[in-house]
Amino acid sequence: MGQREGSGTGLRQAEAVIVERYPQLLRLAYLVLPPDLDRHTRLLRAHRAVQHSLRAAGRRARQGGDPLAAVRAEVVRHAAGRLRGPLPPWVWGLRMWPSAEGLDEAARGLAGLTPYARAAYVLCRFDGLGGDAAAEVLEQAGAGDPAGEVRAARAAAAGPGASEVAPGATDAAGTGAVADPGPPGVPGDGTGPRADGSAGLPAGAVPSAGTGPSASAGLSGGAGPRSGSETILHPAAVHTRPTDLLLRRTRVRAAWSLAAVLLLAAGLTRATAAGPEPGLPAPYAGAPAARAALDPARLVRVPAGAWSDTGRVDFTAWPARGPRTGDRALLTRALGTWAAPTPDTAVAAAPGVSAEPPGHPPQLLFAGDPGPGTLVVVFLDADRIVRYTEQGGRRSLDIARTDDANVTTAAAVTLTRDAGTARRLLAPWIATAGVQDLTAPAGTARPLPIGPDGTVTTELPRGPADERAGGAAAGGAGGEGCGPRPVLEVVSSPRIVEKHAFLLADLGGLLPVHLTYTPPADGADAPPARQPREATGPAALARWAQEACTLGDVDGRAVRAVNLWDFAVTELPENTGRAVWSCARATHRDGRGDVRIRLRPPAGASLAVAHAESTAACGRFGQHLLAATLWRAPSGHGYQLAAGSREVAEITATGSLHTRTTGRTLTVPAPPASAPPAALTATLRSGAVITALDARGGGRD
Repeated sequence: MGQREGSGTGLRQAEAVIVERYPQLLRLAYLVLPPDLDRHTRLLRAHRAVQHSLRAAGRRARQGGDPLAAVRAEVVRHAAGRLRGPLPPWVWGLRMWPSAEGLDEAARGLAGLTPYARAAYVLCRFDGLGGDAAAEVLEQAGAGDPAGEVRAARAAAAGPGASEVAPGATDAAGTGAVADPGPPGVPGDGTGPRADGSAGLPAGAVPSAGTGPSASAGLSGGAGPRSGSETILHPAAVHTRPTDLLLRRTRVRAAWSLAAVLLLAAGLTRATAAGPEPGLPAPYAGAPAARAALDPARLVRVPAGAWSDTGRVDFTAWPARGPRTGDRALLTRALGTWAAPTPDTAVAAAPGVSAEPPGHPPQLLFAGDPGPGTLVVVFLDADRIVRYTEQGGRRSLDIARTDDANVTTAAAVTLTRDAGTARRLLAPWIATAGVQDLTAPAGTARPLPIGPDGTVTTELPRGPADERAGGAAAGGAGGEGCGPRPVLEVVSSPRIVEKHAFLLADLGGLLPVHLTYTPPADGADAPPARQPREATGPAALARWAQEACTLGDVDGRAVRAVNLWDFAVTELPENTGRAVWSCARATHRDGRGDVRIRLRPPAGASLAVAHAESTAACGRFGQHLLAATLWRAPSGHGYQLAAGSREVAEITATGSLHTRTTGRTLTVPAPPASAPPAALTATLRSGAVITALDARGGGRD
């Protein structure tokens, strides 16, 4: 009981000191704080330092210490210590600064001192303490060298303009004292009591009676005489003004908006606190946006007849088909595997496509069981199509690009491949389907039944390795040696295009490849440019039959279309017949193109002339072409052959050959085998010059 009473007594003594001397303590804290703070912040921190000194000072007073010295020490310790965060007191909507402008000038004059030296200056100059008393307060506040801090304060007081040291004047420490003028520029409070006894008050100020000692006592030696009044140079009296009112309105609105967002987030968090849905990967359990993207109930489902009433005929017009579009468990497993594949999940992404999970709910295209023991789900996510497969306890993901998809390149998706057959899902605008052997152009397409879910079953060509081997054995000579090449021939609904049939080839990718053909330009004059056409006519089928085996070199995962362009026809020497120059361009879904130039003689194997990757040649933006090769006649003589596209007016050979011919073809005896290859260029009708296409990127202006 007695201990509690002593504790309360110490606190009451410290509180009485703070209440009675609050302005002086506030001034002490204000001048000890860093001078680089703005006045408003320094004033609030000074109030905080004084108010937070109560409890520690009460403990010192309870232990028998002087309450005033204890409070001063705690104020100095708080003001000289590390600045902490935005603790009270707080002021909203107002900016404050001390009315006594000389106080800020005093703070600037003390900027070069340490916090404890600034405290010694205030204690001695304004509070009238002697050197020993000030050093004792600093020691309680935690100063490492209290006497040194007092000496530093005295040195600052003896700056420029200070009075001479009085002969024989000493302080308690035994050092000569100086009459303190205060820091430079401090008005009305620097040279001791004035004649009116106001101790350096500003003009018109009313002194407070009997509340403190002389202003210069502690820095001029000894305790000094007390004047009848004390300076009012303290920050207790303040000026105020409002903050930026428009900015304040903006901040209030922003605060309300932030509060609304936090409340919404809290609601969403509470709504999802029940735990993740079965099949949803753990990383997405606490992310509402990701959970929404992987929620089967939020999948995009297009109405069945949307494809016939839209100007955009591609995968976005596909409805959700298949008998399992309502199987929530299957859809959840598919989305979860896409978001976080397990280590035993096979993920196959086409070149240049990301396997990242969706950022928003994808579109559902198909969910069903196209084969025994096989479950398949197909999604569309922007420019990606994703196929999820469950078969024999194993899961797999296949991802392909769908850039610039249209009526033909968005006409089918491969669901399964098994035992030499493939099950495909056709676009809703496909009216009829059949299978055509590309190596047998005289045959007719065999009709295929389309199931109620839009699927068909077709035969698969031989594997790429077998095709390459067969093509090599036959020298790449057309359909001989590579076996049947079944392709899908489909016809669009009259609602989309009337009498529109086209070919789709399975080249191993998730999406089949569209085959087209561009016939040669006839005539001596430059004819109009011809656009690729569907490879369903007799001439197109005959030419593709000759080049069918070359499709084995195409990467079906990245290619959306292959166009066979017969850009020139040349008469071979020695009355051998006519040969066709062709350029097969495989256009990738990202716009790049790989081209292969071949020369097809009237009999025998076709000759590989040039191969270039990532080029515009043989496409819409690369219609000017020159190609050259060496050809050996049946007699054994060698010839240099060259041919250009429709705009070529002249071909020139330099180097080991020196010749020039007018027209689109060149045929001259070949240079000796020991001679370097000839350099060939072509001049267009516009006057531009192009080089022969080769792997180094020729063929451009």
